[in-house]
Amino acid sequence: MRSPLIKIFCISLVTCLFFISGSHAKIPVDSSKTRKHDAILKGDVSVELPTVVIQDIPSSVTLTFADPNHLKLVKENNRIIMLVNGMPVTIEFDKGVGVIEHYFSDGEPLRVEYGDFVYESDIKAIPLWLSIMPPLIAILMALIFKEVITSLFIGIFFGGALIGVYKEGLIGLFTGLLSVIDTYIVNSLNNWDHLSVIIFSMMIGAIVSVISRNGGMLGVVDHISKYAKDARSGQLATWLLGIVIFFDDYANTLVVGNTMRPITDKLKISREKLSYIVDSTAAPVAAIAFVTTWIGFELGYIESAVGKIGIEEGAYSVFINSLRYSFYPIFTLCFMLMLIYQDKDFGPMYKAEVLARNKGVGEDNEAGNEASVAAKDSQDPQEISEIEPIEGAPRRWYNAVIPISIVIIGTIIGLVYTGSQNLQWTDAMDNMGISQKLSLIIGASNSYFALLWASLVGLLTAIILTISQKIMSLADSIDSAMKGFKSMFAAIMILIMSWSLALVTEQLHTADFITGTMLSGGITPTFIPAITFILAALIAFSTGSSWGSMAILYPLMLPAAWQVCSVSGLDYEASMNIFYNVVSCVLAGSVLGDHCSPISDTTILSSLATKCNHIEHVRTQLPYAIVVGSTAIIFGTIPAAIGASPFISFPVGLVVLYLVVKFIGEKVEGAEPPVI
Repeated sequence: MRSPLIKIFCISLVTCLFFISGSHAKIPVDSSKTRKHDAILKGDVSVELPTVVIQDIPSSVTLTFADPNHLKLVKENNRIIMLVNGMPVTIEFDKGVGVIEHYFSDGEPLRVEYGDFVYESDIKAIPLWLSIMPPLIAILMALIFKEVITSLFIGIFFGGALIGVYKEGLIGLFTGLLSVIDTYIVNSLNNWDHLSVIIFSMMIGAIVSVISRNGGMLGVVDHISKYAKDARSGQLATWLLGIVIFFDDYANTLVVGNTMRPITDKLKISREKLSYIVDSTAAPVAAIAFVTTWIGFELGYIESAVGKIGIEEGAYSVFINSLRYSFYPIFTLCFMLMLIYQDKDFGPMYKAEVLARNKGVGEDNEAGNEASVAAKDSQDPQEISEIEPIEGAPRRWYNAVIPISIVIIGTIIGLVYTGSQNLQWTDAMDNMGISQKLSLIIGASNSYFALLWASLVGLLTAIILTISQKIMSLADSIDSAMKGFKSMFAAIMILIMSWSLALVTEQLHTADFITGTMLSGGITPTFIPAITFILAALIAFSTGSSWGSMAILYPLMLPAAWQVCSVSGLDYEASMNIFYNVVSCVLAGSVLGDHCSPISDTTILSSLATKCNHIEHVRTQLPYAIVVGSTAIIFGTIPAAIGASPFISFPVGLVVLYLVVKFIGEKVEGAEPPVI
């Protein structure tokens, strides 16, 4: 009796194992030669892999039914469970298209199964650590070649070649080279916001050229320089001119330096001090002013990062909010005032000032100035002539003030108008204060429309003023505007290459690698702004280009900072404060590095415009820049990242700088300069 039962049990067990093994890792098989109406066969579904696959980063794999109304989709209500590398995954289809988020690992193929449908691909995933190579190579090339455009190009090429080799093999080296222009540069220009930035920058360049050629800018200089009567007032007048000519750092440097030099020489102000004031008002003012040749580029970088991250705030609003963390530019401007007010200096600058007070200032100060000679040789003579007025041009200040005022006021009106049109008003907004309402309006505005409208009207006004006063003909005015367009070309090329490199780093998920490295190294969001500031300063110092530093770091640090804040569990408000701080630190650190670098374009131009020995200019300016930069980090950037209000950080930092001047600085004494 027991034996038959055992046989029956064994037969049943074998039968169950057979069916189990036959159904293991399978989802309904159409084993018969006759197809069921709802069976999925190989030709029914196509699989599309992403262009770039990075290890351990989710990649979207798209499955598309040839027939969006396939019977299986209808029966399963557009939800089908398929096996992805042996694991069941529920895929939701919309109009026959479904997407799988899959993590590729090293050497693992992708296998998708459902019944008789089997798809398999041996795709090679790029290791995540390689994603840092394109920007890193761009930085290293910048250090080697001292040239930003070539460095960015090499970085883009390496990224394109990396993707191509992993996708196509060695032929990817060639396709990677071609992708520099047919993929990255073209796609960076195929963006309305990017084109708006380019056009606005060209318009500002044209305005600067026209108001320089018609004598308006020198009229502003003459109007202010009348108040320079002694050494202190002469330095103050130079400082004020640097503030007034805020819209372009090159124009600021060349106009203020060349115009004030004869006056400061008579007042026995050293060329080194003049160079310092000129150099340290040019970039800081242009970097934080609302309407400058810089703002378009800053907005372009910010807009790209904001769009990538998904922050619901306009680029102009982000820029405005970041100004409260602009410690270095503002500290620099105030530090100069403290030196001027107390009539004190320290370090090499003190020795230069004492020498000038006692022995005067003359052209022999430029003797042996190889750096200045090299700067003259490398500087395009046409570029310098473009900011010089035409022969016989009247120096009427209003020919410069009116167009620039129109740009500023027009931008504000444009921001308010577009913001009011875009903002959805609610009853809760009626109880808000004016500042809150204005913040919401600017946040919802279209800053590009505002800037384009204002710059167009400003340029037309400058041309009309020039023609109506018969300073230049229409043809000459247009020619000046065209030269202004041309003057922005190099900067625009840097911006385009930067956007292209940003596309490469986005495809390779470089921000994910930086974020992971920061978190694994125990870096908290609090120190990200300070690290960003130092990195920006080092890159700008090494390359001699603040714009090059911004071009490299903005696409990297903004997404990385946001992700670190998110992973660290910070709420939206705290994350935005860190984000604003990082936006400001990229800019501020770049300006600091630019000030310290002997190969910086603005540093060389400052030496050239003031006829100061270039090495002496760098040597005397360096201690001041380091003192202000250190104060900005210790008493501004880090406390603000911790949560301290800028309304506390700014006064504390300024008090520290005042005490530095008071107790370390020495009174400049010597023969009394003439009063003029």
